Amino acid sequence: MIKLLVGLGNPGTEYEDTRHNAGFWWIDAVARELKVSLVPERSYHGLMARTTVNGHTLWLLEPQTFMNLSGKSVGALARFFKIQPEEILVAHDELDILPGEAKLKLGGSHAGHNGLRDIHAQLGTAHYWRLRIGVGHPGDKAEVVSWVLKKPLLEHRKAIDDSIGRSVTALPLLLAGQMEKAMAQIHTSKPQRPKPPRPAKAPVPDAPPPTAE
Repeated sequence: MIKLLVGLGNPGTEYEDTRHNAGFWWIDAVARELKVSLVPERSYHGLMARTTVNGHTLWLLEPQTFMNLSGKSVGALARFFKIQPEEILVAHDELDILPGEAKLKLGGSHAGHNGLRDIHAQLGTAHYWRLRIGVGHPGDKAEVVSWVLKKPLLEHRKAIDDSIGRSVTALPLLLAGQMEKAMAQIHTSKPQRPKPPRPAKAPVPDAPPPTAE
């Protein structure tokens, strides 16, 4: 069962629409769905909301430490409320997945993502759930930093928002711990393009008039 939902990003208006803030976008969407508001919590170095879903307490968290120190916020809240790593879900941008797709997984390498690296260090393990929100790759490793700190193209942002919306609909499954069912729903890519209409059948020509014998 998931008790803590975390979205990764950088604080400040200059970063709010950049690819690296896809985790914040997800938490914002969850907050709207649950009708809660995130407020500053100095003790946990972030914006936080606390609510109850089906009788169970749920925390939402957006670290305000900047990406590289995300674990400082996550670790502080998890330790205080005795939340286990496997009860945490972290939403973050993922370079190796195309915009419009999202993947759910437990554990694994941080793959160079500084926010995940710090969370791993603070929790002492990578055994927490991750919602990987695809933002695409620039194609050149040297351009990765500037890529994630820029706004996505409008069509990419729409695709990312679609994947976020799809994953939010899986929230009841996530919170109930039905992770395989949640995966099946989240991993479904954008709806397939509609098939082109079949060409209309050629009209049958009228039969020729009968000839007189």
